[in-house]
Amino acid sequence: MDINIPEIVAEVTEAFMRYERALGSNDVDTIDTLFWDSPLTLRYGPNGTLLGHDALSAFRRARNITGVERTLKNTIITTFGHDLAVANTESDRPNSEATGRQSQTWVRLPEGWRIVSAHVSDLPDA
Repeated sequence: MDINIPEIVAEVTEAFMRYERALGSNDVDTIDTLFWDSPLTLRYGPNGTLLGHDALSAFRRARNITGVERTLKNTIITTFGHDLAVANTESDRPNSEATGRQSQTWVRLPEGWRIVSAHVSDLPDA
């Protein structure tokens, strides 16, 4: 299996950054598009488990976006072959001492790269 084929890394990085821009501007339609439209899509987060695209979309549409600004650091995107990738990143928020952590599993589907699983958590400042 080929790991980190440059053009595949570039494709996933572009999709990852599109997600990041949409998150920062609360562009819920784009966020919805970038998650796999399936009842099997999963997101673990500080507020619990969201199972299914509909649950993720409802969460995004209802959430308060105050303080969502963040700066990414230590982002690592690893691709496996042509159709699977994992994106991991940490983030800092201006009004928080905690370091945010985010993991996403991306799969190339017929409609393009989609997040099929995500995990978001904070690591408190020690």
